[in-house]
Amino acid sequence: MTTGVRRRMGVEERRQQLIGVALELFARRSPDEVSIDEIAAAAGISRPLVYHYFPGKLSLYEAALKRAAQDLASRFEEPHEGSLGGRLLRVMRRFFDFVDEHGPGFSALMRGGPAVGSSATNALIDSVRQVAYEQILSHLRVTDPPARLELLIRSWISLVESTALIWLDGRRIPRAELETQLVHGFAALAAVAAAYDEEMTALLRRMLRDEPNDGPFTDLAARLISLAS
Repeated sequence: MTTGVRRRMGVEERRQQLIGVALELFARRSPDEVSIDEIAAAAGISRPLVYHYFPGKLSLYEAALKRAAQDLASRFEEPHEGSLGGRLLRVMRRFFDFVDEHGPGFSALMRGGPAVGSSATNALIDSVRQVAYEQILSHLRVTDPPARLELLIRSWISLVESTALIWLDGRRIPRAELETQLVHGFAALAAVAAAYDEEMTALLRRMLRDEPNDGPFTDLAARLISLAS
C-alpha cells in the first residue's frame, strides 16, 4: 500500500519535468497562449516554484525549444542504406511526425513566438538547419560541395519548412502525398542544377543510378514522362 507521499525532485530533474510539461502544452496551443499558471498546475507545483527554476516564461520557452530542436534535428539522421530517394522519404516521414505532434509550437517558432528573435532561439533554428544540411551532404558522399549543390540543399530545407507551415493551416493535402512531393522536389531541383553544371550532372546520374524501379525518384520520372505524352 502506498502512502501517497510525493518524492522530492532534484533541481535538474524538476527543470526537465517543467520543460516536458511545457512542450506538451505547446504541442496543443501556441506558447503565447500558455501561462505560467497552467504550466505550474500541470506540473503539480506552485507558480512561485516555477520561477525558482526559470526566471520567466521566456527562459522556460527557450529551454523547451532547445529540447524540441534537438528532437527535430535527430529526425534528419538516417542510416546510409538503400537509395537516396528512399532515405529522404523516411526523413520526411519523421519530420512530419514532429510537425504533426508539435503543430502550434512548430508554427509559433517559425512564424513568430515569444522567444523568436532572440539570439538563443535563432541559433537553435540555425543549428537544426545545419544538421539537416550536413546529413544530406553525408548521404550524397560530398565533403566539399560546389556552390550550386549548397544552394540546392539549403533551398530545399527552406521549402520543407515553408511547406510544413502551410500544411498545418488546414492540412488540405494528404500528408503522405506531401512527403513524397517534397522528395520529388529535391530531385527536381537537382535536375535543374544539373542543366547548368557538370558536377551536378554527375551527381544526379549517381543519384538515379542507385534508384530502384519502385523508388520515389523513378516515380517522379514516370510522372513527368506521362505529362509529356
